[in-house]
This record gives sequence, structure tokens and C-alpha cells, in this order.
Amino acid sequence: MTKLMTMRDAIAQFVPSGSSVVMGAALESLIPFAAGHETIRQRVRDLTLVGPISDILFDQLIGAGCAKKILAAWVGNVSAGLGHNYRRAQEQGIPHRLEVWDHSNFSIAMALLAGGMGAPYIPTYSLLGSDLPKTNPSFKQAASLFGGEQTLLVPALRPDVAILHVQRSDANGNAHAWGNLGISEEAALASTRVIIVAEEIVPRELIVSDPNRVLAPSFKVCAVVHEPGGAHPSPVQGHYNRDHAFYHEYHRATRTVEGNDRWLGGWVVGVTNRAEYLKKLGDERWRALQLKEHRYAAPVDYGY
Repeated sequence: MTKLMTMRDAIAQFVPSGSSVVMGAALESLIPFAAGHETIRQRVRDLTLVGPISDILFDQLIGAGCAKKILAAWVGNVSAGLGHNYRRAQEQGIPHRLEVWDHSNFSIAMALLAGGMGAPYIPTYSLLGSDLPKTNPSFKQAASLFGGEQTLLVPALRPDVAILHVQRSDANGNAHAWGNLGISEEAALASTRVIIVAEEIVPRELIVSDPNRVLAPSFKVCAVVHEPGGAHPSPVQGHYNRDHAFYHEYHRATRTVEGNDRWLGGWVVGVTNRAEYLKKLGDERWRALQLKEHRYAAPVDYGY
């Protein structure tokens, strides 16, 4: 069975307007920028964006008018500061104000973990005494049934779709990812469906040779997209490095509404797919981001 399809078809079929979408679950690496850009091109609206960081991808979706609600720990540009589009949305209502439910990285992980386990919530001492419960109405404070001490209840999150970028996958969605995975596994298990975006498509035999590296059960995967370079400017361990300059260029370019419109026009709306995006980036710049040396993990023995 194959679930291979183009990015255009995957977004059109499985990310309708009004969806709740997890992106950037691996924090600063493996961010599915190509998927986010296709979402912008298709003018998807009223999304609930879920994630720990997602770096500038959430900021781009906000600036393009795709987002309605944010459940996240951070929306901005890790290299440079708070995202200009996010700030404009909240301070000036441009393009419109957002409903924002604040999380910490820890609490968004717990919410997705609860969703994947089928639990209604997870209790924690974390965040007690902080201001986050004031800005996230879903958090509830309650006495423990065992000792009576106060705990914070973090309710389960069950997003409609998780979009996960990986190093390799077979055509059925059995995917391998390595490096900093963040909360990718929790996001996959909590979400109703999963879109896998892969640098490489490999035979199933390669995947099952190392079953412990499989990210999530393939029956949750609705689409597999072969998209080399699809996480740029974020890094993909074993494939390419982070394009630090790109983040700073984006930050400077989007300081104004007009600058953001020009940036989206040049890098997202003005290109039809990731291949054209990489062509615009240029061969010299793309080559400079490629690996300087290989560092392979030691092989493991599954014999018995």
C-alpha cells in the first residue's frame, strides 16, 4: 500500500479550514516549512496552531491570515526575538486578533501525551504560582486525591492533524527520525491523523531493520510526501544544517506589513512548490548548508 502524494494534495485533502494542526513538534529542527507554505498558498483559514515553538513558521501562517487560535509556548524567531506578525496581530489586529492559550514547552507536551494515552488530563505541580493559568482557561487547579496538595490539571489535546518532517519513510508512513525529536511522538499519537514529510523514501525492509526508530504507527498516517529540503531553514540532522542568516533576513524583512507581503510574495506565494523555493535560494547557498562530515551511530544487533 502506498500513501505517497504531492504536498498540494496532502494539504488539500487533510488540512481543511478550521483544523487544529501540530507543527514544529521537534522544536528548532525538522520544522515542516514546505507544508506550512503550501497551506498558505491554498489560503486555508481559521486554523488552530499547536506546538512548542515552530520558530518563524507560525509567524508566517499568522501573517498570511491562516491562523485563528494559538496553543503554543512560543511564537517568534528564536534567532531574533518575537515574531513581527504575531505582535501585529495581537497589538494592532493585523490581519486579525488571535485567541491565544499560553503553554510552556512542558505543558504542551503533557497535553499531547494525555491525548495520546486517552487520558482526560495529566496533573502536575509545574506552573503552580506562575501566570500561565491566567492566560490559559483550560488549566484547572485541584486538590490531589491522594494527599490533598494542590495540583494543576493539564487537559488532553487531540489535534486534527500532526505534520511531521522526518529523515526517511517508506511509502506507507513507517518513518524514521533521529536527533532532537522534541514531542514528535506525543504529537503523532495524540492527533487524529498524521502527514509525514520525508527527505527520503526508502523500502519497508530498511525501516523494519531498525524498528525502535519508527516514529509512530503507520495506521495513523494519512499521507506521505517526499519533499527534500522541506524543512529549510530549520535543520535536518544528517541532511542539512540550520540557515541562521535566513532567520535574520526574515526578521528584517517582516518588520512592516508591506515588508511581510513582499516576503510572502517572493518566498511562498510567488513559488509553486519546494523545488522552485530551493531554486530561488540558490545552489551555492544550499550547498553551504550541506553536511561537512558524517557522524554515524554505532550499529545495533537485533539478533536472537
